[in-house]
Amino acid sequence: MMHQKIVYFCAIFASLNFVLLGYDIGVMSGAIIYVKRDLDITEVQQEIFVGCLSIVSIIGGLIGGPTSDSIGRKWTMGIGALVFQAGAVVMTFAPSFTILMLGRLITGIGIGFGLSTSAVYIAEFSPAATRGTLVAVPEICINIGILLGYISNYAFSGLPQHINWRIMLGVGILPAFFIAITFPVIPESPRWLVMQNRIEEARSVLVKVGGKAEDVEQRLKDIQEAACVNSGYKNQSSYREILFPSPAVRRMLAAGCGIMIFQQITGIDATVYYSPTILKNAGIKSEKKILATTVGVGFTKTVFILVAIFFIDKVGRKVLLYVSTIGMTVCLAMLGMALALQKHLSESGMQDFGIGLAIFAVCSNVAFFSIGLGPICWVLSSEIFSLRLRAKASALGGVGARVSSGLVSMSFLSLSRAMSVAGVFFLFSGISAVAVVFVTVCVPETKGKTLEEIEMALRGREKLDQADVESVKTEQETKTKA
Repeated sequence: MMHQKIVYFCAIFASLNFVLLGYDIGVMSGAIIYVKRDLDITEVQQEIFVGCLSIVSIIGGLIGGPTSDSIGRKWTMGIGALVFQAGAVVMTFAPSFTILMLGRLITGIGIGFGLSTSAVYIAEFSPAATRGTLVAVPEICINIGILLGYISNYAFSGLPQHINWRIMLGVGILPAFFIAITFPVIPESPRWLVMQNRIEEARSVLVKVGGKAEDVEQRLKDIQEAACVNSGYKNQSSYREILFPSPAVRRMLAAGCGIMIFQQITGIDATVYYSPTILKNAGIKSEKKILATTVGVGFTKTVFILVAIFFIDKVGRKVLLYVSTIGMTVCLAMLGMALALQKHLSESGMQDFGIGLAIFAVCSNVAFFSIGLGPICWVLSSEIFSLRLRAKASALGGVGARVSSGLVSMSFLSLSRAMSVAGVFFLFSGISAVAVVFVTVCVPETKGKTLEEIEMALRGREKLDQADVESVKTEQETKTKA
């Protein structure tokens, strides 16, 4: 149906910002090898260069949340892509490490700006029955971006050293270019339009994406109620409500922001950014073979996201999170074991077995990540917050993820020196085990509920897993009439 095509088209548009992030993560794993040689940078400079994008994206994220409330979700995503494009151009033609860092900082701001809004935009468009699938599209795009980055590394590695890394980084401009092309035909979020009291525009958008007229009117009524348009309640949120949260908001923040942080501190970016270092420690000597193997890792990560897409709206969020975190715990421990025993296996003539075990552990780890922790974090952070807080709170969750990613990326080499590469992955395995407990205690099941129903349940001070949403709504309506 036409309205379904429009919804998917909007989801793909919003997800192009995630292709930018994924491409940067994937391409940097190989490009940094040649940047280090060409510009003669130190190991500390290498860590800062790789990890600073995540830290600097905090600025974009913090600005992006209020900006999307002020000028709209669509324009905020467009500005983010434009800023990223400018940073990529600066990096491509950088004559020195200082200019290269400047481009990297600009790129980080652009990524933070776009990511803070993209998942929110998709969630605000999506029907409840397919929201999990649609909001998981960004994770597909991250994986596609990572795979393209790995392929770019392999394809351009044979060029002269002072040229190859520039082309690798320059190719990252293309997704931002596609955003610019599609921008004019993308509609604004209907929920944002309602918050601005632009009801007729919101109705027009819902008609395009919502199907039957009676369904559109009911959705519009629910959105107006959630936005408190009809009650005269102040509909512009402030960070004060987040800094001094009510019990309901506290539950939202714990689940939405907490899961975003666990997504990163379990070490996925370190695994991807430094996959050549990991594979070298596993015993692979050839640089070309290492880069070829990373393509296989990227392919695995991309394929298994399809498992999440298929099951997320069928079995629910928590089941996939359990499978993901438990599987990652085992695989990270297996990788630590393979790296710890590498020398012993080499001396025993079993080096090929050790290399195979390490590659299997890396591929299995990224597969389990793609099944649950990768996509579901974006789903939860976009659907669990109330409409008035959604943009700012989701941006805050994104900031937590980017800070965690930056700290992991910027400390990986130093930690590896201090406690060995194997020791770092044993540490990640322990953190992943803690994530299993976090999912059990803090994460609600939101499958099949509209954003307004989720908000009603959390406002009703009930656990979402057991809450009868209709009874909560009836109770609140009764109190209002009384």
